[in-house]
Amino acid sequence: MNSVGEACTELKRDYDQCFNRWFAEKFLKGESAGDPCGQLFKRYQLCVQKAIKEKDIPIEGLEFMGPRKGKTENSS
Repeated sequence: MNSVGEACTELKRDYDQCFNRWFAEKFLKGESAGDPCGQLFKRYQLCVQKAIKEKDIPIEGLEFMGPRKGKTENSS
């Protein structure tokens, strides 16, 4: 599947390949330490954010995985 931004598709493929290799060769064998694909993911994420902004895709109200920048009402 291609990415939301044409310029991001190759980054998506690189990240998917890295993640799938890590998942099959390490994680499923009990080796969950480290984040070998983190930098690829960050590059891909930045590309997607730029594409969303350029295409003026509304994302208000959507929740994304990952750390939140601000506290929610239910936060302690």
